[in-house]
Amino acid sequence: MGGLTSTFICGLALLTLLSGCGQEKPAPKEHSRVFVQTVQPGDFAAAVTLTGDIQARVQTDLSFRVGGKIVQRMVDVGDRVTANQVLAKLDPKDLQTNVNSAQAQVVAEQARVKQTAAAFVRQEKLLPKGYTSRSEYDSAQAALRSSQSALAAAQAQLANAREQLGYTALVADAPGVITARQAEVGQVVQATVPIFSLARDGARDAVFNVYEALLMEPPADLPITVSLLDKPTVKAVGRVREVTPAVATNSGTVQVKIALDDLPKGMQLGSVVSATANGPAKRSIELPWAALTKDLKEPKPAVWLVDADGKAQLHRVTVARYLTGKVIISDGLEGGEKVVVAGGQLLHPGMQVEIAQPPDPAQAKGVQP
Repeated sequence: MGGLTSTFICGLALLTLLSGCGQEKPAPKEHSRVFVQTVQPGDFAAAVTLTGDIQARVQTDLSFRVGGKIVQRMVDVGDRVTANQVLAKLDPKDLQTNVNSAQAQVVAEQARVKQTAAAFVRQEKLLPKGYTSRSEYDSAQAALRSSQSALAAAQAQLANAREQLGYTALVADAPGVITARQAEVGQVVQATVPIFSLARDGARDAVFNVYEALLMEPPADLPITVSLLDKPTVKAVGRVREVTPAVATNSGTVQVKIALDDLPKGMQLGSVVSATANGPAKRSIELPWAALTKDLKEPKPAVWLVDADGKAQLHRVTVARYLTGKVIISDGLEGGEKVVVAGGQLLHPGMQVEIAQPPDPAQAKGVQP
């Protein structure tokens, strides 16, 4: 009897406990805690560092003025040459034949002139005595003049043949350095085909290939410092001299040439150099890297914003530049928005959030609750 009583009392206690648990209210759900930054627009001027090389202000492609077979080459790439120095030669046999033929023609025309001159002299002596007619005299005079003209033409042809023979030697038209070679001994080349590239002595340029998007505005006429890539302490100062008007089809860039007044020791033709220039300032917003996320619907950059109701909203933005530890936003934010800069990994649109105070102000510079 005592056992039944104990069992009944325990069951009654258990029912009482269960009914009391059913009346308890669920604990309120905690909100995600995030750090935010109230963004403010500012002017940002992008610094662009480019790599180029030192080139001659005047570069010339040297070629033969006649065609033929190359039989001798005297210089190679990197050699320094002087004005009128012979760089290569063609086989002169064919052109020498033309000279010999022209010389023979001149000798023949000289003999003809001598013969017609003697005939004219005879007619000139006989005419006053009446031993010849006026028509024969005129014919002799015309024959003399014709032979003299033919002799002049033959002499001009000889001079031209000799000049063509002289073109079998390729000479440098100015002192400089050979920077390229496009033909070898034994190769048959046509006239005007480049054989060597010559970088003339004199003024030098720093040449850079720049993407057109970086030159939306004409470069300012300000001094630009150019330094050696492997030794930045070696520097030279110049100004933009020329920007090519056409974009290269293979690289999509334009050439920017910076005229250098004087090259320091160690900076020479072909040296690899770098230069840093600031682009035009544009209105933009700077955010830390952690603020940037991605819209999953479309693979585009986005940030989380906290609206007036304390809810998270995903907002697309346009990134102008990616820098070390920060990004520059060019479009999508007007200023005054609260952007989540930490704690946004588990957010979803419309989620209620709690704005937390950064524990250490030095670690959250520019972050506001």
